[in-house]
Amino acid sequence: MGIMEIIGLAGSVSLLAGWRLYLCVLATGLAMRLGAIPLPDHLASLDVLANPWVMGIAAIGALAEFFADKVVWLDSVWDTIHTLVRPVGGALLALAIVDPADPAMQVIAFLLGGGGALLAHGGKASARAVVNTSPEPVSNVAVSTMEDVATAGLLYLAYEYPVAAGIIALVLLALVIWLLIVARRVIRRIFSFGKPRQPPPSA
Repeated sequence: MGIMEIIGLAGSVSLLAGWRLYLCVLATGLAMRLGAIPLPDHLASLDVLANPWVMGIAAIGALAEFFADKVVWLDSVWDTIHTLVRPVGGALLALAIVDPADPAMQVIAFLLGGGGALLAHGGKASARAVVNTSPEPVSNVAVSTMEDVATAGLLYLAYEYPVAAGIIALVLLALVIWLLIVARRVIRRIFSFGKPRQPPPSA
């Protein structure tokens, strides 16, 4: 893979880790064990994800996240707890993808991977906080399920088609930024609701 494909792949995985870290680890390890993801030689460090112990812990985390993320307000508590975990996990996943013989690229991947995961986590947490203001729980379950499916599907596409990984990363980045903007507007509207408007100054 070329440098742009590696950067795109690292960006896609780290951004997806900001949504579903445990699912990213589990899906990658499972796909490697089943031979669905033929990784290049320089990505051999990802073999650790196929370790049964790593996959087992990731499976427990993914299962816990699957249910916690579909309960109103419990999902926000879960997101708060993982504010540090997801960026670190995304940074380590991005670090494992780049060439270990290039220290400069590893530092860049670690910083950008952590930053991308943190940004994706912030967009997810903000959007879910807005969804939680809805009185009916169906929207919460629907959004969470959509995140599960999107994460698994995009992760598969990123590994199976490294050329498209950069495009996936850009789309995810644009989506995250849009979620942050929408969440900010909705939250400002909620907090300003019911406040008396200031009368215009008299001439």
